[in-house]
Amino acid sequence: MPELPEVETVVRGLRAVLPGRRILTVRLGKTDFIEDPAALERDLPGSRISSVRRHGKFLVVELESSKEGLQNFSLLVHLGMTGQIVTCPPQTPVQPHTHVFLSLDDGREFRYTDIRRFGKMRILSAGGQQAALGKLGLDPLEATEAQFFAQLRGRRARIKALLLDQSVLRGMGNIYTDESLWRARIHPMRLGASLKDAELRRLHRAVREVLEQAIQMRGSSISDYVDSSGRRGSYQQRHRVYQRMGMKCFRGDGVIRRAIVAGRSSHFCPGCQPAPRTRTRSSELRR
Repeated sequence: MPELPEVETVVRGLRAVLPGRRILTVRLGKTDFIEDPAALERDLPGSRISSVRRHGKFLVVELESSKEGLQNFSLLVHLGMTGQIVTCPPQTPVQPHTHVFLSLDDGREFRYTDIRRFGKMRILSAGGQQAALGKLGLDPLEATEAQFFAQLRGRRARIKALLLDQSVLRGMGNIYTDESLWRARIHPMRLGASLKDAELRRLHRAVREVLEQAIQMRGSSISDYVDSSGRRGSYQQRHRVYQRMGMKCFRGDGVIRRAIVAGRSSHFCPGCQPAPRTRTRSSELRR
């Protein structure tokens, strides 16, 4: 599933071409992932795109209405597992499973493709963003060290589960949580409350470094992800633990293992990420 670096990469690509463009027409294919397809067909034509931004794993396209008496609004998009957004000339061959076409006044098309249709798309009124997005936690790229500490210190949940909790830190996912914990030398089963200030400081720095490097490399293309130009990311070449079970650790002689934490597969090195001093069911650890 696209995580913060992938969504940020798509947003930066869209931000380079969409602001100032006017949407001329809307054409929809399958619509079971759209909350109100009629709202897209009614409100998007004639509207002007003012900005594109990321909020956690969501893309927010801010729109200025051309209709008298109608407030400005936004298009909220979540890519789900296989969602892709590209902008291209209309004569570009259409990829299978492309379900949304927005024709723009510069002659290009905004296309949304989603094989499994686990993504989401909806129109939000000017006052609807708080209700839709307000419960999400801090952005890990914006959180200060003090804010990061406050979100995690004293929590009795596993640190892996806390980092994945979107009400704690918005945008983190399985890939970058595993990579950040490895870089910070913290076992995914450690409790948030057990982490010392020095460990939290290392983790805060690791999260930022991993996310920033992944963005520089346009994200990780594990399966379907491409950026808004249709290009694959390359950060998967820099993964140190994610999906490397049984391989040698880059940092020493340890071998990467996998554990199920909070229902999610978690990769770690037992040599440089010491396990917590608690009893652990053998069934939770898999070689």
